[in-house]
Amino acid sequence: MKSTWTACLIAAVFVSALAAQGKRDLTPEQLSQLTLGTPEQQRKAFPPHRIIGNIYSVGSDIQGSFLIATSDGLILMNTNFEAVPALRGSVEKLGLRFDDIKIILGSHAHGDHMEGDALVKDLTGARVMAMEQDVPALQRMRPGGKTHPVDRVLHDGDEVTLGGTTLVAHLTAGHTAGNTTWTLKAEDEGRSYDVVILGGMGVTANAPLVTAGVPTELAKDYIASFKFLRSLHCDVPLGSHTSMYNMAAKYARLGKGPNPYIDPEGYLEELDAREKVFNIRMTEQGSKK
Repeated sequence: MKSTWTACLIAAVFVSALAAQGKRDLTPEQLSQLTLGTPEQQRKAFPPHRIIGNIYSVGSDIQGSFLIATSDGLILMNTNFEAVPALRGSVEKLGLRFDDIKIILGSHAHGDHMEGDALVKDLTGARVMAMEQDVPALQRMRPGGKTHPVDRVLHDGDEVTLGGTTLVAHLTAGHTAGNTTWTLKAEDEGRSYDVVILGGMGVTANAPLVTAGVPTELAKDYIASFKFLRSLHCDVPLGSHTSMYNMAAKYARLGKGPNPYIDPEGYLEELDAREKVFNIRMTEQGSKK
């Protein structure tokens, strides 16, 4: 037990050290470690807090999960693992009602981001919405034998509206077939801000990106997604993993000056780091393009 605890502590310290470096300077392995963290960090609830406007953070140290509060109820982005007591606790610490969740959205069909969809739906009656290309993978996600619900199938450019707040679903395929980036407006202190919630943009070493020196369809998906993401105007970058928007460092600075979540440069830094890894993987696989 002591050796396990020591290993987790060393890993946590290593992740903290990585977070202090510029993402653009990280190796693919370092960026992956920063993103995934430790098993403990993945499930440990981070202090819930308001990010900007009607957008709140309710995730863990590593997993990005967000509430959008509207006059007609709550929108939940990313149920994450099926660890609903921690999620419920975070919602209630904000003074909000878990039962007021009306819509459940997700970033992409991986268990660490959408495994809890069925249970949260059972507890709240919320409607689950997901990008069409991710539906097959979601249907194979059956924690405890539960059928994964999908009440509305989304397509690229679809809007989801509740209580005067509208989110737009953008297909940014690559990490998964239906990887989804969400955009919305946040009104705060008389100003309007463009918020971008990135899906997963990681590229694994074994992702089939090149065949006979030519980019595969998967590689073309990544290329198109990076191009689209760079076309977006972003004031407030968020993401499916908290390191994608430097949550811990920003939380520590809340209330001590301008809102640290307003960070256009951080958005570009994240895209640069992810695209750098993509290009490294392409070169490793012998791309001639």
